[in-house]
Amino acid sequence: ILEKGVTAVVGPNGSGKSNVVDALAWVMGEQGAKTLRGGKMEDVIFAGTATKGPLGRAEVSLTIDNSDGALPIDYSEVTISRTLFRNGGSEYAINGEPCRLLDVQELLSDTGLGREMHVIVGQGMLDGILRATPEERRGYIEEAAGILKHRRRKEKTERKLEAMQANLTRLNDLAGEVRRQLKPLSQQAETARQAQGIASVVRDAKARLMAADVVDLLRGLDETSQSEADRKAERNILQQQLDQNTARLTELETQQMSPEVEQARSLAFEFDTITERFRGMLAIANQKVALLGSQAELSGSQIDPAAIEAEANAADSAVVELTVAVETLRGALRDSETYKDEARAALEEFDNQSALRNAEIAAFDNELNRLTSQVTLAQAKVTSVREELARHDEALAEAVSRHAQAVSSYDRLEAELNSSQPVENTYEQNLDSATKAVT
Repeated sequence: ILEKGVTAVVGPNGSGKSNVVDALAWVMGEQGAKTLRGGKMEDVIFAGTATKGPLGRAEVSLTIDNSDGALPIDYSEVTISRTLFRNGGSEYAINGEPCRLLDVQELLSDTGLGREMHVIVGQGMLDGILRATPEERRGYIEEAAGILKHRRRKEKTERKLEAMQANLTRLNDLAGEVRRQLKPLSQQAETARQAQGIASVVRDAKARLMAADVVDLLRGLDETSQSEADRKAERNILQQQLDQNTARLTELETQQMSPEVEQARSLAFEFDTITERFRGMLAIANQKVALLGSQAELSGSQIDPAAIEAEANAADSAVVELTVAVETLRGALRDSETYKDEARAALEEFDNQSALRNAEIAAFDNELNRLTSQVTLAQAKVTSVREELARHDEALAEAVSRHAQAVSSYDRLEAELNSSQPVENTYEQNLDSATKAVT
């Protein structure tokens, strides 16, 4: 709609005359909402009326005749589009192809058009130009002269120089930090190597000591096991002897109940009975003798001497028989007493032997328990030594791992330092070149 010459847009107030100018500025990259007479960029989207609803986006397309090749692009017509969505998203396009705001600005910079070009003069801007300071007028003249592109390139170069300087500073800081870390890391690596050697020596020494302890414990365990076996064998022998003595005791008790013992007891009882009979008959005979004596004194002629003699002879025979029987019974009783004493002595001897064997068995049981406790303690100590060896192996493996990590960190930092040196040299060369180009 803008042809060569003067084009006037007329209309009543509120008809949208200023919207045309704002649309041209906005599509060419204007970013200030206040410049577009709004409070925020979303204000350019149609908010709706009483009869029409609001829209979700605003879009402006500017078509430029490029038949004279004013724009550095191989098209006779160039259409620049800008779309803003209500969610804040924005899109730019050149001839329908998506692009960046920077691409639009660079396309229009050589033609005097664009966001910062004074081809659009709004209300109050002319008064600002007339009242501008010499520095501001110089800026207007430079823009009118078409050197904005070079000024942008200069600004872009200066920004790159600042970013490059920041990168160089950061690189120097990083290199300094790496150098500071290299020294303690090298010391740590050396310390780790020494620690590894010392740990190896200590591990070998502890391993030898623990191996010696294990050998001693195993030897002691074998000796203890052998002693325990000997004690068990001796205990078995004593148990056999005790069993034999018990059998002997049972035999003696059985012998006490044997027929011979019973016969001896019967003889003793019979001896006692005969003795009592003998004493009774002796008392009766004495009484008869006394009676006969008294009767003889009273009537000596009436007593028959032959009868008296016969009774005396009969009494003497009975006495002799009783005496023989008593002597026989006394011999049998003496034999029985002797056998009884011998059995009692044997029984007492057996009791003493049994008590002695029981004491020895108890002592051997105590010794066996003590040896069993020693075996258990020795086994526990062997297990503890093996666990200690396992812990030392784990600690050694961990130390070796830490040493490997320290060496790896040292090598990595050294490699980073070596690789950063060419980058630093490149940054310095680029900085010098850019500084010379600016000056």
